[in-house]
Amino acid sequence: MNILENISTEQRNPKTVNIDKLSTLELVQIINEEDRSVPQAIAKILPEIARAIDIITEKLAQGGRLFYVGAGTSGRLGILDAVECRPTFSVDPEMVQGLIAGGTPAIFQAQEGAEDSEEAGANDLEAKHLNAKDVVVGIAASGRTPYVLGALKYAQALHAPTIGISCSANPALDKFSDILLLALVGPEIITGSTRLKAGTAQKLILNMLSSCSMIKLGKVYGNLMVDVKASNKKLEERAKRIVMTVTGVSETEASTVLKESKGNAKKAIFMILAGVDELTAEAQLSEAKGNLRTALEKLHIK
Repeated sequence: MNILENISTEQRNPKTVNIDKLSTLELVQIINEEDRSVPQAIAKILPEIARAIDIITEKLAQGGRLFYVGAGTSGRLGILDAVECRPTFSVDPEMVQGLIAGGTPAIFQAQEGAEDSEEAGANDLEAKHLNAKDVVVGIAASGRTPYVLGALKYAQALHAPTIGISCSANPALDKFSDILLLALVGPEIITGSTRLKAGTAQKLILNMLSSCSMIKLGKVYGNLMVDVKASNKKLEERAKRIVMTVTGVSETEASTVLKESKGNAKKAIFMILAGVDELTAEAQLSEAKGNLRTALEKLHIK
């Protein structure tokens, strides 16, 4: 009990002690009001988030991997962010991975006891053959989840960069994090229910870590996801629209060149703007490390 009393996310929120007496409209109003504090808390740690992004970008550029490690809601949020990187940025599924205490079953059904083992956190990373080129992001609203602490300790022992995300003051994971991202969102609307404000804060931070890293790796041109993986009809249409937006060609021409580029929007754009074939485009983009802007600027195309 004494342990919980010292955790910020376990404190009672004085604004919501009588929420069970409120009307439905009053309930959603107070939840909305509390949620506004989340981006304010994140705004205070933007320099630390930027440092974390630079480390992640550097390691990914060197062929490293990004691992999110968490339990419960935190673990599911890490998996969600990791899974979305593949269709959005066409990255190898090995590049960004999410690990959750309790494994795959915990994604769909709570496995509460699984988070209590530090050894499990270390073992899950060991099974992934973690090395110093990788980055480990430990996500724990309380800052003390044993599974996450074990993973971070293991990563540090291998000299892999570690980043901790917590929403509670003086988190235990600070000791094992090269960079601590501490979003103090205050007590939850429902005491201890960290899927609420703490979960929202974690999601926003993960959005920044992955999206900004991919932008810096050249996965975005302007604000367009030129590396989108056209794996369904919606994404095929998006790829076509992206090609049309950047190059100004007709829908017919965009479709034709996309077919030649095997659905690769970035390659199709380069083929059109540089006036080259698919093989030449692939070679020149590869030389520019996949960065479309860099490849075009080498040819003095803006």
